[in-house]
Amino acid sequence: MPEAGNAFPTTWGVVLAGGLARRMGGGDKPLRLLAGQPLLAHVVERLRPQVSSLLLNANGDAARFAAFGLPVVADGLPDYPGPLAGILAALDQAAEAPHPAGPAPEWIVSVPGDSPFIPADLVARLHVARLAAGVTMACARSGGWSHPPVALWPVALRHELRKALEGGERKIDRWTARFGCASAEWPDSPFDPFFNANTPEELSEAEALLQSHAPAP
Repeated sequence: MPEAGNAFPTTWGVVLAGGLARRMGGGDKPLRLLAGQPLLAHVVERLRPQVSSLLLNANGDAARFAAFGLPVVADGLPDYPGPLAGILAALDQAAEAPHPAGPAPEWIVSVPGDSPFIPADLVARLHVARLAAGVTMACARSGGWSHPPVALWPVALRHELRKALEGGERKIDRWTARFGCASAEWPDSPFDPFFNANTPEELSEAEALLQSHAPAP
């Protein structure tokens, strides 16, 4: 399959790290260590080669993420309204930031900051899925489960998303269903590429997965 950057419109990525991490005990979940590196480092390593630019959605002091060298965009809405707010922040950044090095991005791909095994063909396969289905968006699916935060978003729909959020919408798949959202399927064996470490126990499980399967980037 051709690389997304060569075969499809310009796509930026955003790592979603704007939540409160209550199930992990609070703090910055993407900075928890996995195999000696922050969870976020694993996510960045896998997603960066697939996109033309990479953003981090996080709230509070951006300096705590300075070591990653990523532009940090905060939610534009108060009270931590969920991943849709982080996606909107990335869409706004893609539309409004200057683009001296190339064309403005038409698409954003989003991934959670606690998913260290994101597949290397994520962006390409999401584009293929939405083109094959003739719809506006695409999200990832594995083991019979959809993963709404792992999705491809058109920058052109940012105003529609803002209206929905301001109207109280918080559920990703309910909003995407309004415009059509294809699914790209991955196997969940020998490990689920969309495994996310929400709790200390799941972080330990991710450590065991790395040791036993060593999924390649």
